[in-house]
Amino acid sequence: MAEDTRTRLAMTAMRLFAEKGYESTSVADILKAASANSGSLYHFYPTKQDLLLEVLRLYRDGIQPMLLAPAWEGVADPIEKVFALLGRYRAALEMSECVYGCPIGNLALELHEPDPPVRALIAVNFDGWVAAIEACFVEAGARLPRDLDRHGLAIFTLTTMEGGVMQSRTHRSLAAFDRSVAMLRDYVTRLEKEAEGKP
Repeated sequence: MAEDTRTRLAMTAMRLFAEKGYESTSVADILKAASANSGSLYHFYPTKQDLLLEVLRLYRDGIQPMLLAPAWEGVADPIEKVFALLGRYRAALEMSECVYGCPIGNLALELHEPDPPVRALIAVNFDGWVAAIEACFVEAGARLPRDLDRHGLAIFTLTTMEGGVMQSRTHRSLAAFDRSVAMLRDYVTRLEKEAEGKP
């Protein structure tokens, strides 16, 4: 029962932080939405930051089941996996009328100077995303130039996604996201042609 309450508090905080932002979500908001009392919250999470750290750990541990697996279901081609993941972010933007934002990206922008443990976990989450994309580019093998910096391309892919989401949310339009992804697709296609020796 106690573990159920702990999990419910963390999952509620995850949802509210994503919807409202960390600073705009009060402890009272979390308690009300989780149907919990303050004693339970402070027993498991002495401070709001402790709850944030737990949320960041949930994102870190959930990248495969919550993000990658649904995006990659039925997709075997490693390069198409990259664009399927970007497509999942696009779908979230479209469903929310361009209100949705990457939860980790939102926190990174909102917390201007986060405490070291928070910053470290945000970095770990970004690193996990980059590693998953890099693995796709590595799996693509000879389809991409042998001397390509695949880690750098994965970082560029994350930057494309985060920037596209941020601009689409600002303009309440998918145009910036779509153009960003289209440019990335064009670049990857050119890399494939280079690897094939085509002009």
